[in-house]
Amino acid sequence: MTSIAIVGAGPQLGLAIARTFGSQGYDIALISRNRTKLDDLVGTLTAEGITAAAFPADVLDRDALTQALKDAAAQFGGIDVLEYSPSAGLGTSAVTTPAGTEPAHVQHEIEFHLYGAIAATKAVLPAMREAGTGTLLFTTSAGSVNPQPSTAHISTAMAALRNWTINLHKELADTGIQAAHIGLDATIGTPTFYGQPRATADQLSLLYWDLHITNRDQAERIFRG
Repeated sequence: MTSIAIVGAGPQLGLAIARTFGSQGYDIALISRNRTKLDDLVGTLTAEGITAAAFPADVLDRDALTQALKDAAAQFGGIDVLEYSPSAGLGTSAVTTPAGTEPAHVQHEIEFHLYGAIAATKAVLPAMREAGTGTLLFTTSAGSVNPQPSTAHISTAMAALRNWTINLHKELADTGIQAAHIGLDATIGTPTFYGQPRATADQLSLLYWDLHITNRDQAERIFRG
């Protein structure tokens, strides 16, 4: 039995990743803050013949996130793939330029993007090491690679996650475990910034399957539309 845990599961990219892996026989563990929205996603996937279950947790509550992943592993017999892509949105903290950034502005984003990813990894990596196989996939926006002054606080945290992921990939070389960063320089639906390319969630979800199955030696994939 194979399974994927999607942290930050939502109705666009998260659902598309769930469908891509679910169509290949993977059980789907959906993790995010909102139980009602998770139940809706589970209902959608179940109707399509995909086994899925909801495990509500906030990535800012690292104990709850760890427990959700442990519960998912217990229900599905382990977690073979971890995908981490929670979205806080621009309205969750003050939007700052580099010169206008205070430590507190970055702290929230670091907690959300980097510390949550580290906590999720620590919850699943020991079992992957024991099995000698597994995949860890971490998603950021393009700001981690090509930062914009208008969102300095977010770009800083995402760049930290990108750096940590690529370093993790190097550490796990030759262990059978893949760790990779996916940087999305595109938006699903209406562009967030003028001129930003658009992509479909289904199109993007194939990147995750490819890094899991085919290009396991790659530490990073940047999608630019």
